[in-house]
Amino acid sequence: MKNTALNDIHVSLGAKMVPFAGYNMPVQYEGIKVEHQTVREAVGVFDVSHMGEFLISGPNALDLIQKISSNDASTLTVGRAQYSCMPNGKGGIVDDLIIYKIKDEQYLLVVNASNIEQDWNWISSHNSFGAEMKNLSEDYSLLAIQGPKAVEAMQSLTSIDLSEIKYYHFEVADFAGIEHVIISATGYTGSGGFEIYCKNNEVEQIWNKVFEAGESFGIKPIGLAARDTLRLEMGFCLYGNDISDTTSPLEAGLGWITKLNKEDDFIDKDFLTKQKAEGVTRKLVAFELIDRGIPRHEYKIIDKDGNDIGIVTSGTMAPSVGKAIGLGYVTKSHSTVDSEIFIEIRNKGIKATVVKLPFFKK
Repeated sequence: MKNTALNDIHVSLGAKMVPFAGYNMPVQYEGIKVEHQTVREAVGVFDVSHMGEFLISGPNALDLIQKISSNDASTLTVGRAQYSCMPNGKGGIVDDLIIYKIKDEQYLLVVNASNIEQDWNWISSHNSFGAEMKNLSEDYSLLAIQGPKAVEAMQSLTSIDLSEIKYYHFEVADFAGIEHVIISATGYTGSGGFEIYCKNNEVEQIWNKVFEAGESFGIKPIGLAARDTLRLEMGFCLYGNDISDTTSPLEAGLGWITKLNKEDDFIDKDFLTKQKAEGVTRKLVAFELIDRGIPRHEYKIIDKDGNDIGIVTSGTMAPSVGKAIGLGYVTKSHSTVDSEIFIEIRNKGIKATVVKLPFFKK
């Protein structure tokens, strides 16, 4: 098991540590509900340094990125980020990722921790363009400072105006006494805030100063368990659950990041164009339970007659919503909002309704 640079701090704070994607990671500190509500109402900090970072540079960097990603990275300008996915050539997804345009001819790709090696090999195998590739994953740390009070709480740590950084934009600036830190208005909670990219030998100083600055705002460390409930309340996909190498971006509701009209050819463009024209046979839907129960990953979804119509990909009792919620794939005929479906829990069909995302509305 690898440790992040902040491992000793998490242990000293009493975090429950669990193995995740090859790393020892804090799953919770005080408890999921407290941590979840801290992010919804104030400000919390996640150590997500297990994520992977690849630097793609050179005159042909964009050509490589356009080939391997579904979104249109040619629309990016310096200081902007883009959510995208990598089709796998078989109608599925290698991974979802965020692409940052750092400067002309230089991009940072941020990928999921569990997929770092496979993503690196996949991108490398398609680099017939001679783009320069560097795997920075082992050298960089990442903090997600999330919540409605994040801007106000963190403003004293930087010379730039944090309120001016729009969603999916970023600045390379001073932060917590460190120069050249990436301050990105991204995150996976739906409650606003920033993600801070820095070197491993800088992150402890940043962590300490962040908690000093945020003390009067009720700042707390947040574990991976609350990260999962927060992202699920927003309906954000988790790789390995809601999207995988067997789910297409169109089935997963990611048509908005699948730019079939972009000029550059990309992996699976023909397949996805055909799938869009013909229509998908199953769709990822959001649902709320009507009857008592909690849906879990890989529970069956059935119709009123007990016929299999799909599978749960993510589920939880949502702290901010006060309901049991989930995501899952169902046949297209059961995918419309207000459709009645049933989740099989302990051999019983528990009634649920297909709803519109997000579950949590500010």
